[in-house]
Amino acid sequence: MRLRALLETDALGLRLLGGEDELDRTVRGVMTTDLRDPSRYLSGGELVLTGLAWRRDAADSEPFVRILAGAGVAGLAAGEAELGDIPADLVEACLHHRLPLFAVNETVAFATITEYVVRQVSGERAGDLAAVVDRHRRLMTSGPAGGGPEVVLDLLTSDLDLRAWVLSPTGRQIAGAGAPLPGPLGAALAGHHLAATRTGRRAPHRAAVAGTTYALFPIRNTGRGAVPAARDVRESVLSDWLLAVEADASDWPAARLDLLQGVTQLIAVERDRRDAARTVRRRLAQEVLELVQAGAAPAEIAARLRVAAPVLLPGLGVAPQWQVVVARVDWSASGQTAAAGEIASGPVAQALLEEILVDPAVSGPDSADRIAVAHTGEEAIALVPLPAVITAPADGEDEEGAAAGSDGEDADALADEPGLHADALLASVREPLTAGLADDGRLTLGVSAAVHSAEGLRGALEEARHARRVAAARPGRVCAAGHHELASHVLLLPFVPDDVRRAFTARLLDPLRDYDRRHRAELIETLEAFLDCDGSWTRCAARLHLHVNTLRYRVGRIEQLTGRDLSRLEDKLDFFLALRMS
Repeated sequence: MRLRALLETDALGLRLLGGEDELDRTVRGVMTTDLRDPSRYLSGGELVLTGLAWRRDAADSEPFVRILAGAGVAGLAAGEAELGDIPADLVEACLHHRLPLFAVNETVAFATITEYVVRQVSGERAGDLAAVVDRHRRLMTSGPAGGGPEVVLDLLTSDLDLRAWVLSPTGRQIAGAGAPLPGPLGAALAGHHLAATRTGRRAPHRAAVAGTTYALFPIRNTGRGAVPAARDVRESVLSDWLLAVEADASDWPAARLDLLQGVTQLIAVERDRRDAARTVRRRLAQEVLELVQAGAAPAEIAARLRVAAPVLLPGLGVAPQWQVVVARVDWSASGQTAAAGEIASGPVAQALLEEILVDPAVSGPDSADRIAVAHTGEEAIALVPLPAVITAPADGEDEEGAAAGSDGEDADALADEPGLHADALLASVREPLTAGLADDGRLTLGVSAAVHSAEGLRGALEEARHARRVAAARPGRVCAAGHHELASHVLLLPFVPDDVRRAFTARLLDPLRDYDRRHRAELIETLEAFLDCDGSWTRCAARLHLHVNTLRYRVGRIEQLTGRDLSRLEDKLDFFLALRMS
């Protein structure tokens, strides 16, 4: 509603004292306050009602009005019951800050004004939203010309001043109105949504991120691949889209919540259309996979790849290089509806891998149209043409973060290597997926090297599967490994028995840890830096900001406590492996 409408209602007893040029401002709510600084309770668009108890003298009016104007309130209504006429200093301050000011007759209760504004705002928004849903339903039923989910999101923004985005389960923006949602914010919202869904909380879910409140509505898959309602939530939680609305829906009436549910149903229609478009790509991947696993002749596989290439890479004209990515989702026993062994993990991993392989910087469906993923048993297997998706580590990722799932990998070498890098695939999605997997799920992923022909696909498939098994031996809910790790010591470490691992690391490192606890000598940190610097005294001292003589003293203490000699390659290697296994 507009401020102007308040003056047209005689029962409210309002008299305009200033701000006639601002009467077309939209009123989104009402608040009564006598606080000197009510800013923490304001979100913008309110009609503020005050009895002026905050005012002790004329100097108080300017800061009070400045705070209201800064918060973006629609107008101020001051009661005459306390002071009689509204003070001139308040009128002047409102004129200065272009804030409309009303006088409330002493015979009118603030509760009367509050009830009227709330009723008008709620009624208008419900009516507007009903119109939005009706308009978009007509658009969607008219065919592809309806414009997809962007149309309804534009209408939510223009008609209701509600900013909203459609997000994938990893937080990637699929559709939105206005400015794009920053990637980290989308991931955080998806994480909130997945965590709330896993706990069984009723939607919409409320999430507060960076001081802003969002309402999160699930967009259920209603197409052929939809999971029946009676099935376990784990079969759908990692594949459902969500609608994120910049608003607090906790006090919305039931009618408005029902209307937003209608919006999600309209968007689900578009989701079904896009899922149907994946059928051809999935079939191509399944056919190639079956040929490779059956040991078909390379010429037959190459012929099938020539059919797949134009579908996945329109206009390319020639078959590209290929990579194979294998993913698996495993669930442990829990109190859910279905036992862990009864959950169909293959389709879950398939939908999830299709999402992971999309460049997180790209919104909309374009990148997803070039990804072919099949599933066999509990595995999902992707056939990836390299020109379609080339993922680099996220901007600002440090060396430690880049190596989180691939100990010892050479970052420079990886940067020069074309194609997908295992840990980079999960860099932007690890946080939300961890929330969705909760405490009973795991996602493991393996990536092969690039191959140039059909002859190499069988080896690439086995390489990706082996890399996934390496990832599965690591701790954590979301783990990945790449082909480069299959020629490294990290291939062996995950398969060392736990009792052998504990005994080996305890023998070498426990004396140093005990000494560090007693003397705060930082021997473990010194040992790690010394090995990282390849035994260079000057480089290690510079890294630790120590004098070389101090470094020599510490290394001597390490040798004395362990009986090892850090000038010998064998002892350096033992310490290196102990640190990696600890």
